Amino acid sequence: MQGILQIRQTPAVIGIDADPGHYSISQPKAELTITTTPGKLSVESTRPVLLIDQKQARAAYNGGTVLEMNGRIYSGIKQLYLQAIARRVEQGNRMSEFFKPGNTIGEVYGFDTEPNSFPNPCGPASYDNVKIRFESQAPKISYRAATVDVQATRHDPEIEYTRGKLDIYMQQYNSVEFIPPEINMQI
Repeated sequence: MQGILQIRQTPAVIGIDADPGHYSISQPKAELTITTTPGKLSVESTRPVLLIDQKQARAAYNGGTVLEMNGRIYSGIKQLYLQAIARRVEQGNRMSEFFKPGNTIGEVYGFDTEPNSFPNPCGPASYDNVKIRFESQAPKISYRAATVDVQATRHDPEIEYTRGKLDIYMQQYNSVEFIPPEINMQI
């Protein structure tokens, strides 16, 4: 009888235990430095001025200052003096023609009874003797615009790499097994 020879073969098995490596990347935030200079608005204004000139009104009420009053009296006396001289000349001319009717001494000098007036020491009265003037100035405006200064400081990324593990081992060795047939010993 024939027997069958059995051959059993076990392959080799290599075991690999690998963990991948990993990266760790971090980057700190950039630092911003912001400096702001505020704008500035400056307004300078002066008070308005009300100017009232009452010199002509005072001159009309009470003659004004002593110098003004004396000036009006002096110029008025000069005018009155010239008028009186002119009147006397006219009266003298009429008297030289005494032969004409109406030129008698009584008629020429008799009706001249009004006293010589004194010049008015006051100025002329008028509705616009008080002068009012209002002065104002435009405000001085200056403006400085606001400024913003931004400075950025960046940080480089921080990169770390952790290696993984790699274990290579023989999980199973290869083998060949020969199993001989059974031999019958009884023969």
